[in-house]
Amino acid sequence: VLLEDSSGNSYLKEGRLVGCDPSYDLAVLKVDVDGDKLRPALIGTSKGLRVGQSCFAIGNPYGYEHTLTTGVVSGLGREIPSPNGRPIRGAIQTDAAINSGNSGGPLIDSYGHVIGVNTATFTRKGTGISSGVNFAIPIDTVVQSVPNLIVYGTSVSNRF
Repeated sequence: VLLEDSSGNSYLKEGRLVGCDPSYDLAVLKVDVDGDKLRPALIGTSKGLRVGQSCFAIGNPYGYEHTLTTGVVSGLGREIPSPNGRPIRGAIQTDAAINSGNSGGPLIDSYGHVIGVNTATFTRKGTGISSGVNFAIPIDTVVQSVPNLIVYGTSVSNRF
């Protein structure tokens, strides 16, 4: 895992998969770092989001590091297919560009709080070209899922 601290220094560290939830396209990785080299992202809430409010997607699309795209929340409560075929319910729709390399990155609000985890984009059939219809898992869903991923290695819904 390539980590970057607040000073811009990069560190290549070995990461270990703690748990994953293919139903929501989420995973928890454990990476050991020394001291206080990293600061956690500010976690917001997806409750109270409104269609039309500004949002920003951060990621590394097509390998271009430190990319920020801007857009608005285009829709709420969307249902999209997950990699395992089960529907992801409650997704945030945005027109902030999300491409290959953005998945797993944060969707943030205008205050810098994480409101979602970027997960998917719809492409024009047969072209691979983005349609501008992009999705993120709401951060409230992520926050609810992560403790089970840490303790059990999977979500509760995948255990039964």
